[in-house]
Amino acid sequence: MTLKPTESELEILQILWEFGPLTVRQVNDRLNEQRRVGYTTTLKIMQIMTDKELMTRDTENRSHVYSPALQPAEVQSTMLDHVLRTVFKGDRSNLVMQALGNHAASVEEMKEIKALIEKLEEKQDGVL
Repeated sequence: MTLKPTESELEILQILWEFGPLTVRQVNDRLNEQRRVGYTTTLKIMQIMTDKELMTRDTENRSHVYSPALQPAEVQSTMLDHVLRTVFKGDRSNLVMQALGNHAASVEEMKEIKALIEKLEEKQDGVL
């Protein structure tokens, strides 16, 4: 199973993660809140996603209901690892500096980042 969904597939996964299992019509309605997307386009993408095992389809009812087959953390981790390897050549500090430098982090986000760093440092101290 590939964990690198396309941009359109990610958009659909995010809708399913946020709203839970939905029909093609319901997904298409959500997509159309942002931009115009045809029903048949949404249907085709979701069929491809089912074939790629990115989502599952419940065929019990007349209207098929689709659910994500992956958790957000799985996709995020795989995609971030890919970006880290290919764009940043494995340089984690450069990746973090770019992420923080391009967008101002809120005070709350900075607190969360500091807490995460402290937690990682504690783990390393425990290993040494």
